[in-house]
Formats: sequence, structure tokens, C-alpha cells
Amino acid sequence: MKRDGRADIVPRTVIFGGKAAPGYRMAKLIIRLITGVADVVNSDPKVSSRLKVVFLPDFNVKTSHHVYPAADLSEQLSMAGKEASGTGNMKFAMNGALTIGTLDGANVEIRDAVGPEHFFLFGMTAPEVAARKAQGYRPRDVYEANAELRETLDLIGSGLFSKGDREMFQPVLHSLLEHDEYMLLADYQDYVDAQQRVSEAWGSRREWTRMSILNSARVGRFSSDRSIRDYCRDIWNIGLSELRGHSGERSQ
Repeated sequence: MKRDGRADIVPRTVIFGGKAAPGYRMAKLIIRLITGVADVVNSDPKVSSRLKVVFLPDFNVKTSHHVYPAADLSEQLSMAGKEASGTGNMKFAMNGALTIGTLDGANVEIRDAVGPEHFFLFGMTAPEVAARKAQGYRPRDVYEANAELRETLDLIGSGLFSKGDREMFQPVLHSLLEHDEYMLLADYQDYVDAQQRVSEAWGSRREWTRMSILNSARVGRFSSDRSIRDYCRDIWNIGLSELRGHSGERSQ
């Protein structure tokens, strides 16, 4: 957007929601980076008309009620094998948001339910993650080989998003370049390519709307009613009638 103000780029508002435990310094620093990026992006007249960055603090069940129905795209980016994608992605899908995500956690079930053609898949599979680590994963090699990624990380280190402070985000950069526990750099280019597919799909509002409706229609299996029935049958080995007290009221 900065280099070519006439570039055909789909306008987006990117919403981050989260919180950090009091002693979780890296999480706090990541939140600081998000808000620093927001300060720069949202105040840039060449960018702000087509890109907004919002951080929703203290994300919880109450505040999420405003987000799930409003979202067009649900980003579920955990590394495959970590089982980190839980119920939030189900809530997004139930409310019609399409998912861009890895084959991790409930993403796998959502993709099966809505159909692979209605899910924007990217990233390594769990076996590919294990194999890449076994080979000796070096995130700095990815950084050196990808000019756009290198420029992005260098920009973070330049102080642009920290009012000129070049040291503030060095722990984030060091973590990514020397360790990258969640292999973010390894999946980076595939994620960018998947986002391009998202932009292309958004170009046909009729098709996007159809995919959104199908997402809502096909995720009934994730309802709490179905979950409790399964627990009764498969885990607790009781029938639903046994949950009722002698008075006919449900026991607590």
C-alpha cells in the first residue's frame, strides 16, 4: 500500500483479541507490538483508508459476543500438532466466518464439516513439523531466503513501531530468529499465499456469501447439545433420562 497507492488490495480491519498473564513478559511484548503497529498503520493517510488494526483488550466470553458475529474471516494459526485451536474457531464458523488455518485441533473437524473448498488451509501438517524439526530447523535460513519476511522483521527492529526504540522488540526478534518454537517463519509464505486466496474469494461477494452460509449450516455437530449427548453415551455411560431428579427437574 505504501509503495503503490493504486494497488488493488482488499480493504481489511484486523482485530486482535487477547490478554497476558502478569508474569508472561513475551505475551505482553507481543501485545505492545500489536498496538505499536496499530498506532503507525491507523495514522498513515496512505494506508488507513484500506487497513485498520485493532487490539481488543481483556478478551473474554462477554466481549467475544461482539466479535464472533462481526467477523468475515477467522484466523486460526496454531502450529499443527499443538492442539491449540479450540472452541473459538467453532463459534466463528457458526456465525458464518470462513476460516484460514492450519491442520491443528478443531480446525481439522471444521474443515471436514464445511468442506475443504470452504476452508483456507495453509501450513505444515503435524508429521511435516516433526520431520522439519528432526532435520534441524534453522529459522534464520528462512529469514535470509525470503526478502519480504526479512524486510518485515527488520522493520520491527528499526524502531518504527516503538517510537524509535530499537531495543524494545529485540526479544521478539531473537525468539523468532534463533528458536521459533512454533515455526512461524516456516509457515509464513504459505500463510501469505493463503491470504491471497482469501482476497480473491472476497472479490465474488455472491460466492463468499454462499460459503459463509454453508459454514453456518454445516457446523451443527459442534453444538453443546450434541456434545453433552456424546458425553452421556460414550464417557459417563448414562441415558439422558437419568439426569432428571425424582421431581422431574434436572439435577444440578
